[in-house]
Amino acid sequence: MSQATKIMHQSHHRSFLSRKYSWQVGYLVFLTLILANLFCRPINAVVFSPKHFTLPNGMQVVIVTNRNAPVVSHMVWYEVGAADEPAGQSGLAHLLEHLMFKGTKLVPNGQFSKIVARNGGIDNAFTSHDYTAFFQMVSREKLELVMKLEADRMRNLALNEKQILLERDVVLEERATRTDNSPAAQLYEAKQATLYINHPYRNPIIGWRHEIKELSSKQLLQFYNRFYVPNNAILVVSGDVSIAELRPLAKKYYGVIPRGPKIIRKRLREPPHNAPRRVTLVSARAGQSQLTRTYIAPSYRTAQGIEAYALEILADILGGGTRSRLFRKLVINASIAASVMAYYDPNAYDFGEFNIFVSPRSGASLETLELAVNQEIQFILEQGVTKEEVKRSVRALVTSAVFARDSVSAAPNIIGRALTTGQTIADIEAWPERLQKVKVKDVLDAAKKVLRSRNSVTSILKSSKDG
Repeated sequence: MSQATKIMHQSHHRSFLSRKYSWQVGYLVFLTLILANLFCRPINAVVFSPKHFTLPNGMQVVIVTNRNAPVVSHMVWYEVGAADEPAGQSGLAHLLEHLMFKGTKLVPNGQFSKIVARNGGIDNAFTSHDYTAFFQMVSREKLELVMKLEADRMRNLALNEKQILLERDVVLEERATRTDNSPAAQLYEAKQATLYINHPYRNPIIGWRHEIKELSSKQLLQFYNRFYVPNNAILVVSGDVSIAELRPLAKKYYGVIPRGPKIIRKRLREPPHNAPRRVTLVSARAGQSQLTRTYIAPSYRTAQGIEAYALEILADILGGGTRSRLFRKLVINASIAASVMAYYDPNAYDFGEFNIFVSPRSGASLETLELAVNQEIQFILEQGVTKEEVKRSVRALVTSAVFARDSVSAAPNIIGRALTTGQTIADIEAWPERLQKVKVKDVLDAAKKVLRSRNSVTSILKSSKDG
């Protein structure tokens, strides 16, 4: 569960049951395990063996055939997220995700999910800083139905002012419930706004309350018309279907949608960081005290060579499980930590993040924990890691997600997230091979580049009941 905390704060989901928008923690943890520790196959084997093609209008189509069950996962990913919003319009991408369920001329308001449910399927959607995705899981004979529904709302969304205002209030209530009333979420939001000085990753995906209140129908329609076009979308289908079956359906429903203007992602640049930063939140509603150290790191797209893969190994060695350095030293030997975790998320368009999380055992102070974490980081920077640790980590990473290839939902999530953040199919398939190429020196070099205090924020959550 190395990236659970990151992803739980990163994406907003619609609930399968209540149809209100909320984080699906169980699903996210499941997906996190797959994304963080990808694939169980021989090191030189391919991962998903996907087939892919591009429609004349520019829409990419990827298919992973999986005959384990007569079901399919159908996902449409848009290469747009919260970091692509105009300045002062935070929350725009997330609000539009909500409004995509408000109907078209073909499908009346509120009927999209009901139609999917009546046909035995489930549907959902989520927004991140870099992408927005919509998916349905249905039996194979219902694939054409959901393709028709999803293609329809790509360009035919019918919105009115009343719907927009009502849904904007829903998002404001979601923010009140999920962020404004949660000390942990408030701290995370403050940490992100401190970690990035200028880059839009500093803004919350759900948006700042005062900016959500001002979002208008004109802004939403401009955003929709610019980004919800086939040449900015990727269709990923996994399950009991072949490329011969999918290709004509993709042409029939998505291929007829006109191409939109070319989209070039251009975001504010992040300036150099000159000093470490700290944020602390003390609240009577805080539960377990905790300390998180977050470093800005390269993503898969921006990393040099194999340094992203070296950072994955570093995170595993440092705090990836019960055999990790921090767990053995802080939990087992010193008995000062109740839990520890290190996790690195390279699946982003611009910046990845390297996190270290610790919570104290009863009677231990956060100051003692922080000192111990600092000492372990310094030890790695001076002494590096061992060859045996690297081998063990590679083996653990490759074997920890045994169900990835066999899961119908894993492939579309991994592939969609990769392609919308600048990777290619070849990059996904080469993951085990590139991981295997990482040497001891690569891990040390990556640690020295990323684990620099000036590129970090230390965030502390404390209960005021502790005094």
